Amino acid sequence: MTLDEEPSDTEDPHHPLVLHRIKKDEEVSWRTSASRQIRGHCSCTKDKARAKLLGFFPILKWLPRYQLRDWILGDVMSGVIVGILLVPQSIAYSLLAGQEPIYGLYTSFFSAIIYAFLGTSRHISVGIFGVLCLLVGQVVERELAAAGYPSDTVLVAGGGYNTSAALLVAQGNGSLGRACDKSCYAIVVGATVTFTAGVYQLLMGLLQVGFVSVYLSDSLLSGFATGASLTILTSQLKYLLGLRVPRPQGWFTLIKTWYALLTNLADTNVCDLVTSLVCLLVLVPSKELNDRFKAKLKAPIPFELFVVIIATLASHFGRFNAEYGSGVAGAIPTGFLPPQLPDWSLIPSVAVDAFSIAVVGFAITVSLSEMFAKKHGYAVDANQEMYAIGFCNVLPSFFRCFTTSAALTKTLVKESTGCQSQVSGLVTALVLLLVLLFIAPFFYSLQKCVLAVIIVVNLRGALRKFADVPRMWLANRIDACVWLITMATSALVNTELGLVVGVLVSAFCVLGRTQRAQAVALGRSSSSGRELYEDPLAYEGLRAPPGGVAVFRYQAPVYYANQSLFKSSLFRAAGLDPVKEKARRRKLEKKKKDRSDPGKEEEAAASADVAALGRSDDAENGAAGKEGAGESDAGVAKVLMPAGKRKEETAAAGGVHSVVLDCSAVLFLDTAGVNALKEVRKDYQDVGVRLLLARCSASVLDTLERGGYSPLNADREEPVFFSIGDAVRYAQNVCNGGEDKCDTYC
Repeated sequence: MTLDEEPSDTEDPHHPLVLHRIKKDEEVSWRTSASRQIRGHCSCTKDKARAKLLGFFPILKWLPRYQLRDWILGDVMSGVIVGILLVPQSIAYSLLAGQEPIYGLYTSFFSAIIYAFLGTSRHISVGIFGVLCLLVGQVVERELAAAGYPSDTVLVAGGGYNTSAALLVAQGNGSLGRACDKSCYAIVVGATVTFTAGVYQLLMGLLQVGFVSVYLSDSLLSGFATGASLTILTSQLKYLLGLRVPRPQGWFTLIKTWYALLTNLADTNVCDLVTSLVCLLVLVPSKELNDRFKAKLKAPIPFELFVVIIATLASHFGRFNAEYGSGVAGAIPTGFLPPQLPDWSLIPSVAVDAFSIAVVGFAITVSLSEMFAKKHGYAVDANQEMYAIGFCNVLPSFFRCFTTSAALTKTLVKESTGCQSQVSGLVTALVLLLVLLFIAPFFYSLQKCVLAVIIVVNLRGALRKFADVPRMWLANRIDACVWLITMATSALVNTELGLVVGVLVSAFCVLGRTQRAQAVALGRSSSSGRELYEDPLAYEGLRAPPGGVAVFRYQAPVYYANQSLFKSSLFRAAGLDPVKEKARRRKLEKKKKDRSDPGKEEEAAASADVAALGRSDDAENGAAGKEGAGESDAGVAKVLMPAGKRKEETAAAGGVHSVVLDCSAVLFLDTAGVNALKEVRKDYQDVGVRLLLARCSASVLDTLERGGYSPLNADREEPVFFSIGDAVRYAQNVCNGGEDKCDTYC
């Protein structure tokens, strides 16, 4: 907007502010706009091609500017430490995803390399994540049951995995069948889910929908992660106790799992139970020590790796598998398998599950990358992050990997140990490569209960969120309710359903706030020569507006979902429903007409009833006005229009002849909202009350213009004011007979 002339209100404070809108360019046709966009996207120049290449491979931007002397030590240290931590965690989370340990190592290795080339965050660690492993594991168990494989989680006698045959069967994509055993088919399902989720993420990146992450609030993601953590904790209890119970399918898995555990509690493996308790007694205090002294330690002590090494040696020399029937990891081959395409026939069965996995993985990755980028003062590209995490799923799926995303725990470790760039991710991949080529077979005797302990101990952060519930409730009850509902649904009903319910609850909470908005009567403050209108229930010392004018503010957008609530709220606050007022007047006129007719003596009693009804309506309107205006010492005026009086008589009688609506809090209008304003204006006009709009934003003014919010009288344009004071003075001027002399056009 530009000022049309020098503001004369510096000399005359009662002179209205006059602004003229800037004329907008004529809108081009959709064909012209589409052709311009197509030409812009399809045209190729040297600079544009270079920018696209650098944008798609961010490593080409930052690697030439890498500060070798200052950054290399921190990157190498953080990469080595994260790699050491990933070895036991990769093996453990493979158990959660229903896969063999080797596939967890594959997943961490490939994702670290791919994200280093394609990611825009310098600090996050991309790899296995507990919630996604849980989601993948649920799909794997369901598809295994549907394919007719036994539900027992032990694949061969003694608790180990029969890998030698499974890894050599079905090298071709079309040869999967009964020749492929349970472990082989499990990774086929997991890889297919991962491929489908990655394709979803790539499509979302191609369509530039990285902004969808903003609709997943922090309270929603936190509640979802906490609920999933409860499910993960419950699913690992059978390994802690050494029980061989199948993973339940469908809804209410947490309740079903607890029932199965309690009914089979007598079959607890004492060796696994003792080992689990010992590992818990070591890892829980050691983790707390790492957290407490992380500021003094240059790097966290890898207690998990120490526990894995000691437990493997104890299990091997103590022959826990043979003597006590303790479940172990089994044979872990070295090297890499040849790439294999996903099973195309499985995609329709896992497509819905893959979509929820894709959304969760992307949302977590973008949230963590933006959090650490803000902390360290650089920017990340949400759509490029979508591409990066998509390729971290699509490409590794050919090498029998499962779904990945950023992980908070490993990212914090990476940051605290001096990480400066994704060179640390390449160092982590190198550590995992050494394990894959040489060290992996030594974990043959590692007990599954030790892996379960590692998973449970790493859930501490998510489970601690329960202690924050009172603080969340005091800070914002709506966010706390979203957290509780999402958590409860994810844990008690279904993990994927919890995410959907959380999104719906968040959306309904936003809609509910617009439904609960009320029209508030405003009082006037003229202290220090400034005229200000605010809620008298919130501020002291406010007085009623000048006689005959009432000012209200509606604190929400007006659209199709709340347009009727807007009208009723305004009528209630004003103390006058014009529809009821018109009906009451019609009844009174009919009563007078009936009384003037001497031939209708029989209707006298009915006329009396009508008059009584009119008086009850007046009483109802007065009570509503008292409630809506919220009368206080400020004394905001009530709207009471005596029938059959002119404007002068109305003003003299103390009624209200004009209603000013402050639209500063109205963010937008739709067609229904414009129509609602038209109806309110017409209804009030019919009972002699003028409706004036003030403080409308430019977008609201455009909507009013496009919606045909034109004056009722063709020879007179009703202005829209830029301040409430101008609207009030205009209403007084018109009521006092100065309508022809008033020049308050804006």
